Amino acid sequence: MSNAPKPRMRDTVSDGIDASYLASVVAAASDLSLRVADDGTVTEMMVTPMQAAEMRLPDCSGRPVAESLTGESQAKFNAARSALIDGAPPRRPIELNHILPHGRELPVRYTLIPHPEGGFLMLGRDLSAVAETQAQLVQAQMSLEQGYEARREYDARYRLLLRSVHDPIIFASASDGTISDLNEPAASILGGTRESLVGQGLAAEFDDCDRAEMMDRLMDAAGSDTERSLKMTARRSGREVELSAQMFRAAGERSLLCRLNARADSLETPAGLARDLGVMFERTADAILFTDLRGEILSCNDAFLDLLNAAQVAEVKAQNISSYFGRGRVDLNVIVENARRAGQMRLYATKLLTELGGATPVEISVTYLNDRSNPVLAYLIRDASRSEALRGAQPNGAADNARSVMELVGSATLKEIVAETTEVVEKMCIETAVSLTRNNRVAAAEMLGLSRQSLYVKLRKYDLLDRNTGTEA
Repeated sequence: MSNAPKPRMRDTVSDGIDASYLASVVAAASDLSLRVADDGTVTEMMVTPMQAAEMRLPDCSGRPVAESLTGESQAKFNAARSALIDGAPPRRPIELNHILPHGRELPVRYTLIPHPEGGFLMLGRDLSAVAETQAQLVQAQMSLEQGYEARREYDARYRLLLRSVHDPIIFASASDGTISDLNEPAASILGGTRESLVGQGLAAEFDDCDRAEMMDRLMDAAGSDTERSLKMTARRSGREVELSAQMFRAAGERSLLCRLNARADSLETPAGLARDLGVMFERTADAILFTDLRGEILSCNDAFLDLLNAAQVAEVKAQNISSYFGRGRVDLNVIVENARRAGQMRLYATKLLTELGGATPVEISVTYLNDRSNPVLAYLIRDASRSEALRGAQPNGAADNARSVMELVGSATLKEIVAETTEVVEKMCIETAVSLTRNNRVAAAEMLGLSRQSLYVKLRKYDLLDRNTGTEA
């Protein structure tokens, strides 16, 4: 077996491949090629003719590479050079930024390769086009963000303006007559709430009105040189109104801005009635108060102060009504949600906490007043202590129920009778709580004093889980 030494790879490469061919291969594989000594000095630099005019990078031969790099790139280059000298070439290409004469930067992605004769090669690809594209993307993103911010700002202004004006205003689509938006005074005149009217047909809110005919009349009125209005009767409230329209175009869609003007005779309140209502507010035995939609107390009468054992109005004004409810925010959320949805809520049972720490059973009726820019809730609260006492004294209805239960004696054991009647009462209570909270399981569980898991178990037990699958909180 021969002991002659094997030729080294560099000798084989040098002997088998022409140096000019290697140079052409390197030039074709990169836009910028640097041969660098171990100390970081450039010994040879090659730029392809196509890239030479675009790069405008001065000749770095005989100078350290770091002199032409930005500060951040110098640290990256030194770390890669040290790793290469230690025998661990970088696994990934590194991106370095060269400083051009006019202060601009030239981004280049380099691949570092050890050279057989010492030092290493840096084969670079010009990233100017990529950097320019990235800059354009960033600029486009910033423009989009600015556009979104401007749109949100205009939307906020529109919402505030629509809520603040006292004139009843409706926005409707000119193509199909659908109500796209309206303010609270307009909803009050039509006899509904803003949430229930958005998305409905405008013609359907008036008596004896065909959609196509009404839209034609509105379009004619909107295109007229003189202001014209249509006299109609609101289907829900029965009010006689005058409807005028103005057409505009937005985002390629034609829309109508409609103004409602309720007839004076339909809005007029006799002075005597207003005076009587004022006297009743002061002297009635039932508590009356007004709050905003957040529950903040705006005004109340003396009967409400008596229920709370409060000395004067200043003690409760600006307080939140939920702080006086037995179930706190749960009661308030149920009342507000149902009153806004239906316009009113009747005989809601809860307890009112007094200033002295007591709890009074009450029945509450609430009316949603949205005939203004900032809607309010009017509460009529009645002390239910006597009603509960009478119910506890077993009236005839309760006696009949007890008699029907006693008829089961003999046909079932006491344990079975008690279990059956308990399940009936339990199911009724759960159904009532779920109905009052509009299927809000968290609020219903809190109202019943159960955990959410226990409520789900009972809903599944009574086959109520799939009923009224509305929004859960």
